[in-house]
Amino acid sequence: MVRPSKKKQIPNLQEAIKETAWSQIAEVGAPALSLRAIARELKITAPAIYNYFPDRDALVTALIIDAYTSFGDSQIEARDAISTSDNKKRFLAIGKAYRNWAHAFPQRYQLIFGTPIPGYQAPFDEVFPSSARSLGALVSVVVEAFRLAGKLNIDSFPKVKSEYKVSFEMWKTYGGEADVLSLSVAMIIWSRVHGIVSLEIQGNLPPFGEKGDALYMYELNSIADTFLKD
Repeated sequence: MVRPSKKKQIPNLQEAIKETAWSQIAEVGAPALSLRAIARELKITAPAIYNYFPDRDALVTALIIDAYTSFGDSQIEARDAISTSDNKKRFLAIGKAYRNWAHAFPQRYQLIFGTPIPGYQAPFDEVFPSSARSLGALVSVVVEAFRLAGKLNIDSFPKVKSEYKVSFEMWKTYGGEADVLSLSVAMIIWSRVHGIVSLEIQGNLPPFGEKGDALYMYELNSIADTFLKD
């Protein structure tokens, strides 16, 4: 008598669920993410997914944290590959890594920085540590330039309103020591880099340069020249 074959076991079901979710996001977009569709793709029952992710929002949160972690790893690796004695080169390395990661993982980039998912609100306490770490490399370079090397050009930089300083203090819990001025400069730098990369990822910038990177490098060098002294 031939015994019925057992279903093939998935060694790491939690990771398989997340990888399938990324594939689904790439195909139909994050708002259409469906646990039942993932279960069908993996040939498992819906309750099997609920053991790991009780609902769609829990899965989205896990994906966001993974994306921030991967992004942060790329930033830290790029920073640490350059000597601490050269702030400008460290900044340029981080900036290049930012764009490279966005192009390598556009769905992850859009999930953490793009259009919000209707009905989803990221749980701050769960997401903020990884998001702060993802920008930690940039903040550290700005802090080094300002406090340690005296090479930050901030003569006319506007002050942060007093009511917002509490938010900046929260950074220290998750992102390490940083003064309000350095954090402010880092956020302005990030907004400029983020803006041009986001427009490029969405196909809203003409492809300057052979690989579309000439405009980005022009802006990156402009930022470095504005804020970082040689």
